[in-house]
Amino acid sequence: MSDYGVRDVEKLLRLPRSTVRSLVEAGFVHPGRGPRGAWRFSFQDLIVMRTAQELWAAKVSRRRIARSMRELRRHLPDAMPLSGLRISAVADRVVVKEGANHWQADSGQYLLAFEGDPASGSLSVVAPTKAEPDASEWLEKAAALESGDVNAALVAYEHAIALAPHLLDAHINRGYLLHESGRLLDAEAAYRVALVGCNNAPAIFYNLALVLEDLGRKDQALECYQQALEGDPRLADCHYNLALLYEDLGKSREAIRHMAHYRKLMRGQP
Repeated sequence: MSDYGVRDVEKLLRLPRSTVRSLVEAGFVHPGRGPRGAWRFSFQDLIVMRTAQELWAAKVSRRRIARSMRELRRHLPDAMPLSGLRISAVADRVVVKEGANHWQADSGQYLLAFEGDPASGSLSVVAPTKAEPDASEWLEKAAALESGDVNAALVAYEHAIALAPHLLDAHINRGYLLHESGRLLDAEAAYRVALVGCNNAPAIFYNLALVLEDLGRKDQALECYQQALEGDPRLADCHYNLALLYEDLGKSREAIRHMAHYRKLMRGQP
């Protein structure tokens, strides 16, 4: 059903006539003909033109736009339903929502949304909501913030950990920042949480031992160094720190043994 002329399209979509012509010539829509051969567009054509124009402006390839429009058209009703219509595309799926019903169609990489009622003279693009960063993006953001804003970096690491509790780098970097900032008890707490999230990773035990040493809790630090080596006997720095700690505790035999391990590892010996 072709209900809209070129002037209607210009008004509803706020597209100049030249753009409407370009979209037709590109084959994104195929309008019918009215009196004297004038173009007549359907409700589907309006949605397709607005979508195609936005994708074109976003420099999406013509081939992808054409494929997306074919798939999108298949899921559009002939007219605006009484229950309302909303079309959005997230990642590689288009979602068409009519009331409580949903359809999906492959569409390409973009994010758009439309809502309105052409009969009342409104059909607009809804500003896309930026997808929330995933854990790796929060990790990258946090690393970039470290040198300029430690508190913001800590918050970003917390976001990363909330999304991926097993993310070892986020735990270690967060604990390190807290340690370097003099927040030793917070650093200890962060590393103990990390042990749970990262399945007692040796690197977490090692970093926790460093904090415990600075807190003056040498016996606990000793235990953490030992647990780190149980998980990874080739942690050279762990052997070195244990040697120094044993020496400080007056246990020279153990100190000599771990220093020997350290030197072997530094020489690349098994």
